[in-house]
Amino acid sequence: MITTEPIGDWTWEVTPATADSRPSQAAEIAVAVWNVLARQELAVPVGKVGLSVRAMHDARDVRLDVRGLALEADPLAPGTALADALARAEAFEGDFLTGLRIQCPGIWLESGVRHRAEQLFTIQVDIWKAGLIVVTLETYSDAWLTMDTREREQPTIHAENAPRLTAALQAVSDLLGDAPEPGDPHRHATPTTTGFEDLTVEGPAYTDSWGTFEVPTRSRRLLPVLPRTENEYEDITDHPVRFFTVQRDGRTLGYVWASTGDNAAGYEPRTAAGDDAFEAGAGWVLRLREAHGRGLGSLEALDWLRQSPPSPDLGHFSEELPRQAPSLDALEELSGRY
Repeated sequence: MITTEPIGDWTWEVTPATADSRPSQAAEIAVAVWNVLARQELAVPVGKVGLSVRAMHDARDVRLDVRGLALEADPLAPGTALADALARAEAFEGDFLTGLRIQCPGIWLESGVRHRAEQLFTIQVDIWKAGLIVVTLETYSDAWLTMDTREREQPTIHAENAPRLTAALQAVSDLLGDAPEPGDPHRHATPTTTGFEDLTVEGPAYTDSWGTFEVPTRSRRLLPVLPRTENEYEDITDHPVRFFTVQRDGRTLGYVWASTGDNAAGYEPRTAAGDDAFEAGAGWVLRLREAHGRGLGSLEALDWLRQSPPSPDLGHFSEELPRQAPSLDALEELSGRY
């Protein structure tokens, strides 16, 4: 399963050679860690980079905040978007907290089949008062666990993927000169210096942590960007659902669904598609609200959407007729895996 919040994380503290670390050092370290992940295809092009500079005495004093820069083939070369942003960051004088974050698309394996997630890992490098560099690696997949986040044992998936994570963690440790500090145990799993603890021994902390926590988290990410309204369908159902697959440029972004037994309908983002799944999803939710305002039942709304396609940036339905899932939970499962 792919999540919007981390499955686990690891941190390294790096003491810089001089007491005057510059933002460019954060970028150099982050790109070096990216290259380590790339050897295992845990990072593949094209990543997204964000850079921020904040005053140490007041985090609200933001001097620079750029996001969504493309991680180019040679990202630190003069003239690249990242190099230009770093030049702006290094022009500031004083004590600042500099943060650089790379969102890493990557490949995970299942039965030898390669699957891409637009945020498999993130790399965060922070410079504190120019005297301490903190590197944090987060993962957003349960492919490294002996049990997935819905409590199902997955020995084959674990065997295909966990050694790749272990090799990457060791290589990052070699690069930075120390072993990582694993993140705290939490609802999904317990990180270790080489990966994760074996969930088949102690068991997970929560029953179905993906369904319990991830599904509401996705909803909270999708809905706050929209105006509040009561003009909408119910978003839960105990009945089977019919759905259309939303695609754009050959990629599946999510699924628009309607209940077969009550007046419920909604959109499930395909988490592996990353930000695009949520950005397009907001538009589909607005279209469902429009259908509701027209007095259409949920299944009628699904047919109306098929006959009245939106602007191309929201994607299109890939099927002529809707598919059926035995439950909304089954569709949520599909949206979280592939």
